[in-house]
Amino acid sequence: MSQLFVAIGLVFVLEGLFFAAFPGPARRSAVAILETPEQTLRVIGLISAAVGVLVVWLTKTFG
Repeated sequence: MSQLFVAIGLVFVLEGLFFAAFPGPARRSAVAILETPEQTLRVIGLISAAVGVLVVWLTKTFG
């Protein structure tokens, strides 16, 4: 369970660094997300989740 909280914390760190270092592109990304159709966002979300599972599996298997 503690690994889950570490992972969530790392997501916040990376996201925070992105917004701190590149506020303009971050804002444009948010606007682009609002303009993207829901179906496209679902596909992107599913692909991202699958890549995340693959990374975790590879790390657990070979790391």
